[in-house]
Amino acid sequence: MRSIGTQQMFALQRRERLMDQLRLHGAVRVRDLARELSVSELTIRRDIAALADRGLLTRVHGGATLPSALEQEPVRRRRLKTPAFTLGMVVPSLDFYWPQIVSGARNAAAAHGVNMQLRGSSYDRAEDCRQIVRLTESGQVQGLLLAPNLDGPDPRETNEMIDWISKLPIPVVFVERKTPEWTPTPHQLEWVRSDHALGLEMAVRHLHALGHRNLGLVLSKGSPTSAHLAVGWHRVCGELGLPDDFLIRESIALSMPGHRGIISDILDGCRRSRTTALIVHSDPDAISLLQYLTERGIRVPDDMALVSYDDEVAHLADPAITAVRPPKALVGRMAVEMLVARLLEGSRRPVERALILPELMIRASSLPGSPNPLPGNAKRSAPRRSLPGQR
Repeated sequence: MRSIGTQQMFALQRRERLMDQLRLHGAVRVRDLARELSVSELTIRRDIAALADRGLLTRVHGGATLPSALEQEPVRRRRLKTPAFTLGMVVPSLDFYWPQIVSGARNAAAAHGVNMQLRGSSYDRAEDCRQIVRLTESGQVQGLLLAPNLDGPDPRETNEMIDWISKLPIPVVFVERKTPEWTPTPHQLEWVRSDHALGLEMAVRHLHALGHRNLGLVLSKGSPTSAHLAVGWHRVCGELGLPDDFLIRESIALSMPGHRGIISDILDGCRRSRTTALIVHSDPDAISLLQYLTERGIRVPDDMALVSYDDEVAHLADPAITAVRPPKALVGRMAVEMLVARLLEGSRRPVERALILPELMIRASSLPGSPNPLPGNAKRSAPRRSLPGQR
């Protein structure tokens, strides 16, 4: 398994952010990007040069723009070196979390001159198999990007699913899924996944540096990500000497029936355990909790600090919620690049597996009294206050 080095990971994430801004605004300025990403202007110029060499943008004085129509012909000539592959992609959902992964995959496919066929599934193995069979039997795709349902109480069923996928007649790369370290298959499957356990550890260490010693974790029911978050939670709490028993597996988004009663029970547990900070998966659940706290006069972050996991809409809350951001677009892009490399090099290419580190986006919900919080100021924060009733 390959873990992306810190320096390389930062470069990839910077460039993905640069392309996001470029697609949003049509043009970017070196000075603005350097300030936003807290790097030197020289670093941004190098990123722009690297992306320009791949035909993804056009360098202009002081910044970059999207390529114009006049530049498309040279780009097409360069792509003739790569065979005209078509990749099939099956994802468990076409909303929330997955659109960014799909977008990253599509952008990478366009950069490599390959086509994509997208299929939606529903976190159901039978539906996963149905869509996979449709793609493979069509004879139109040369490789597959898959995010199958590998959860379930019976590990034998999971192993059967992995074994079936490994025997497909075309190469496969798992996206946001991983196989066991060893599986008895004809060849070991490749995968790209966010390191969710380490992302959760980022959140805990951030709160620990602010003086919190009693933390809680609220995991969304039914999400494959939750299992990885729980692993990171127990690991980092053990390393820091923190209690790890306040772990709730409940969905508390506004759309969930009875969410207010569940939140009330969670807060009762916070009072009993003197918990002063909660990490919540995912954004809709964190926003639901934040609204309930506000209604009850519980101040965030003074009475209760809050961190979300996913960062889809956490920045839109009031106060804006500190959040762990998985590298979704980068996961999609790297999966395509891994699959294209496999198609070009065949069986002589070593098996590749990649974990990509998330980012911690620090906002007002975790740093009291600091309108522009900086990680370096965390250890000088004021002593924690208790929830009403915690005395």
